[in-house]
Amino acid sequence: MSLGVGIVGLPNVGKTALFNALTQMQTHHRLGTTEASKATVPLADPRLDALAAIAKPKQITRATVDFTDIAGLVRGASRGEGLGNKFLANIRESSAILQVVRCFTDESVMHVEGAIDPIRDIEIIEMELILADMQSLEKRLDRITRMARADTSLRREVEAMERLAKHLDAGQPVRTFPRAPADPIHATLTELQPLTDKPVIYCANVSDTDLTAANPHAARLRAHAEQSNAGAVTICAKMEAELAGLPPADRADFLTAYGLTESGLDQVARTAYRTLGLASYFTAGPKEVRAWTFRRGWAAPKCASVIHTDFERGFIRAEVTALDDYVRHNGEAGAKAAGLTRTEGKDYLMQDGDVVHFLFNV
Repeated sequence: MSLGVGIVGLPNVGKTALFNALTQMQTHHRLGTTEASKATVPLADPRLDALAAIAKPKQITRATVDFTDIAGLVRGASRGEGLGNKFLANIRESSAILQVVRCFTDESVMHVEGAIDPIRDIEIIEMELILADMQSLEKRLDRITRMARADTSLRREVEAMERLAKHLDAGQPVRTFPRAPADPIHATLTELQPLTDKPVIYCANVSDTDLTAANPHAARLRAHAEQSNAGAVTICAKMEAELAGLPPADRADFLTAYGLTESGLDQVARTAYRTLGLASYFTAGPKEVRAWTFRRGWAAPKCASVIHTDFERGFIRAEVTALDDYVRHNGEAGAKAAGLTRTEGKDYLMQDGDVVHFLFNV
């Protein structure tokens, strides 16, 4: 399972600089470019390194995040301004939205709206996405309404869409629309994949001097994120670019010099995982130590399907060891000898950090 994060923002907020730093790439959008830049980035996870130190595998396979640098949004994108529909289509393919918001002052870099105001910038992008969702909904509502004249079973969905239309018209995103599991609106949401139904993480881009100091713009952004039940991170895209250019052995000292313990990539990935309800379990052996991504609340057979669908279809049981027990007893054999490896069945809900061996038969 791969986590897709679309990086969005107004022009000149540091969005592409952050993308280049996170992916250690030097690709830039040109005016008129119609394709988004994409990259798959492995995630740093100290737990995986601890397992590898014990298992000494031939290879380590980390969980990954797919980052997409989506061209800068402008007012009127929902009507086709700028890259318009292409921009919106790229967002639709993402699992979550990382909105980079300018919280730094630099007179040499013009702000498209004339002044720094993170809440205004957030509202511009949110409204463009709401307007795009309204357009998609109106088209489906018109089509299903005509079909409902002959098929009365569709009338409940028409009523649900009309409720959603009023919600959007009031300037509210789809993610705040109240719905029950059996609500007929789910058929509409499945087809349309609304842009404003995606989880949002707000990313305050500050100057390097503000990373460990008070920044009033970033404080306003964090307060807005808390009120909106959204994730929030603070980074300095310029500093991340410097960090990306260093040898891996020098990066820890560089972060320490700034008073930091993790990079922007680690901060973004951790927040994205939490926002999307994702976690990792591990498999460990002499051939490979690997992190597998799953959704919290998944039972063992469903988690096994992440490795291969046959694992779910022929699931027998899972041998599970807590990561701390695995490390403390120097591996699988030691954990088993200490009676700390459990046998779990089909109803077991996988936990973040479980070290697992699946048994199956097909």
